[in-house]
Amino acid sequence: MSIDHGVVLIARNLSHSYRGHLGPGQRGLGARRRVRPALNDVSLAVPSGSSIGLVGSSGAGKSTLLRTLLALEKPGNGTVEIAGCPVRPGSASSLRWYRRLVQYVPQNPAGSLDPRMNVEDLLTEPLRQLCVDGHHAVMIRTALERVGLDDSLLRRRPAELSGGQNQRVAIARALVPAPQILLADEPVSGLDLPLRNSALSLLRELVHRDGLGLLFVSHDLSAVAGLCSRTVVLAAGRIVEQGPTRELFSAPQHPCTRELIESIPGPVRTLETA
Repeated sequence: MSIDHGVVLIARNLSHSYRGHLGPGQRGLGARRRVRPALNDVSLAVPSGSSIGLVGSSGAGKSTLLRTLLALEKPGNGTVEIAGCPVRPGSASSLRWYRRLVQYVPQNPAGSLDPRMNVEDLLTEPLRQLCVDGHHAVMIRTALERVGLDDSLLRRRPAELSGGQNQRVAIARALVPAPQILLADEPVSGLDLPLRNSALSLLRELVHRDGLGLLFVSHDLSAVAGLCSRTVVLAAGRIVEQGPTRELFSAPQHPCTRELIESIPGPVRTLETA
């Protein structure tokens, strides 16, 4: 796979609000739905070959930002672009080019894998949906090799795999179209310590060895400290602080960042490999 190290996924001044449901006694012609801001003037960049952490408390706007970056949500204001090309929600066919460049790693790997499909079918599906040319069998085996699995698993279904294997299959599924950027949503959440560390090592290799760009969304600040060179802190839909991870975690300037760090038992250690 060839990585273009000039590829950057950019969000510029993203803002978005949701209109809530009307409560009892609020219905009628003059009733107005309460507007709930989810993003407010958010800008960030995810270059290939770099790992960016995105942290914030529940309700900070992380999921809305991810959905917007995935072209699943249209922002009220602002733009998303990659390699200088604008990205807008649209039909599946109109977004094939973008899905080849940007792929998603879900929070619950096992839940994202169709239990009726074997590993070969699971990895073939995105190639077919995205109309990727080439020798699919070779692409599938290459993706499995990149995540440390071999082709002996091709005929197995998710129920026949361990939790760690399912997690690596989910990452391989994201890698098989040869993207430039990965958006990972809590990919180590719920994993025990050995599986968590194994997954983080794999993601670190994909960034440093293969040159992928990674946006790593997580409540696990130790994982962010060990994986991400830069970190962005969201609070109430705004970026309240961002910078090199070591500096941000060792000397946080914003109260929200300090609160996040203080809520974690024990010190947040930045690993040497970050």
